[in-house]
Amino acid sequence: MFYGAMKLSIGGSLKLAFRPWVEGLENIPAEGPAILASNHLSFSDSFFLPAVLDRKVTFIAKQEYFTSPGVKGKLTAAFFKGVGQLPVDRSGGRGAGEAAIKSGIEVLERGELFGIYPEGTRSPDGRLYRGKPGGLARVALLSGAPVIPVAMIDTEKVQPPGKVLPKMIRPGIRIGEPLDFSRYHGMDGDRFILRSVTDEVMYKIMELSGQEYVDIYATAAKRQIADEAKRKAEEEKAAKAAGLDKAGKQPEA
Repeated sequence: MFYGAMKLSIGGSLKLAFRPWVEGLENIPAEGPAILASNHLSFSDSFFLPAVLDRKVTFIAKQEYFTSPGVKGKLTAAFFKGVGQLPVDRSGGRGAGEAAIKSGIEVLERGELFGIYPEGTRSPDGRLYRGKPGGLARVALLSGAPVIPVAMIDTEKVQPPGKVLPKMIRPGIRIGEPLDFSRYHGMDGDRFILRSVTDEVMYKIMELSGQEYVDIYATAAKRQIADEAKRKAEEEKAAKAAGLDKAGKQPEA
């Protein structure tokens, strides 16, 4: 009931305000389990996609959304539970990964839609990054559910990271045809098979989204960006301490 109420209020408001366009809705099955594997550009992805679907879709979300202290934390946790989000520990470790896989399989065993972001985190620059094989591929092979590639388009422009107020930009969603990986049944322990399944899904997402593909993990890219920003800050600090301008020259007296 709460999911339905949240979908009506939030989903209806999103559709009215942003008018997202959608292609390929016919690829979502009317019933039965399916995995929606999407690129991840914005926090709002988990709201725009459910807003345009008739069926409930359950995503996994970082555990911090469910464990923050205080009244605000409790309200946030209630909200994410109400919109069908499942908490998962993204700090690392095999136990956290297994818990996420188990949660996804339970959703699919109920005959529902399970949403997952194979990149594991939001893209730092709008490009499509390498998919992590431990989640998507294992859930697909263990459950036998079809994988439906999804491309979110321009959602990062609606709600850029760090921005509070959204921009009134019309985002889009492209939904591809279901992918069947039943030929790999029983091979969920083979890392080469897991990589092959993941890469096939990411290629389809790339075709749908038109994004530039980068063959590294998004988490690694974020570290590189952070390290580069830190290096530049240290260089500017050192130059300032030495009395140099940004071009590295001693300012004229």
